[in-house]
Amino acid sequence: MSSADAPNREAEVERALEAAEALRKEGRYAEGLSLLREALRRDVEKTQRAQIYFRMGNLYFDAGRLEEAEQAYRNAISHDPLHINAHHNLGVVYRRQGRIAESLKMRKKANALARKHPERLRLAPHEVERVRRFARNWLLGGLIVLALLLLLLWTLR
Repeated sequence: MSSADAPNREAEVERALEAAEALRKEGRYAEGLSLLREALRRDVEKTQRAQIYFRMGNLYFDAGRLEEAEQAYRNAISHDPLHINAHHNLGVVYRRQGRIAESLKMRKKANALARKHPERLRLAPHEVERVRRFARNWLLGGLIVLALLLLLLWTLR
């Protein structure tokens, strides 16, 4: 395959990732996994391959197949060691398996990576809105506190 085919392969894989996510939300895990297994057969870069494994982990997790989810998240991390969400989700799998110490270690690693590489943090659209709402509320709360302090200082004058 030529390098000119690369953008087409990447676009196909992106479509497969989106379709698999939609199938996951519908509870059609086997169909989503089938799409992603097919996407793995394509010659794509490591970070896109990591994203495929990450989505597979999500499908396995939602299907209650924790061992397969663990392996998928490990594969995602092996292809992209800075995949923050894969580290986080692996920690969630460990917690579900009762492996608390490993869970805490993985969650700490995810948090450290998020602080060190905030540009790598991938949020779902609903998570982006939740972060924005938190920031707006925090800013509004801070402005209210500042206004109250100024009012207090003005009245004490």
